[in-house]
Amino acid sequence: MDTIVKENIDPKDLKSFEVLYIEQQRRGYVSEKTQFDYAWCLVRSRYISDMHKGIELLKDLLRSAKDDLSKRDYLYYIAIGFVRIKEYESALEYTEAIQKIEPENKQAKELQSYIKQKLKSDGLLGMAIVGGAALALGGIIGITLAVKK
Repeated sequence: MDTIVKENIDPKDLKSFEVLYIEQQRRGYVSEKTQFDYAWCLVRSRYISDMHKGIELLKDLLRSAKDDLSKRDYLYYIAIGFVRIKEYESALEYTEAIQKIEPENKQAKELQSYIKQKLKSDGLLGMAIVGGAALALGGIIGITLAVKK
């Protein structure tokens, strides 16, 4: 799962999909495939603003999806996008939506497990940082009081 979540798109590939998307947009019609390809490239960009834009394009496709297979795919890639920007709670909502469509979906279960592990490890890391900051603050206060005496 790490490979899918941490994969970055080659900027040249992103640019070629962007050019195609913009060209179709200029003509007044963007195909579903072109929008998906561009959105998936954006989600795999190195830049968070691109990832957000990719998620929004995928959400747009999800809103207009006519069949469960397409919905499932869009939900999955949206969840990946949310994992990449570390919005784990949102990512979990999308994996749960996949499981409503396909309760035994292996990819959704694996992604959900990965997200829960990230929540756990990032939560512990966050607690360690807060704890370290509290210790440092306590030390500074202690030194200040000792100096004043």
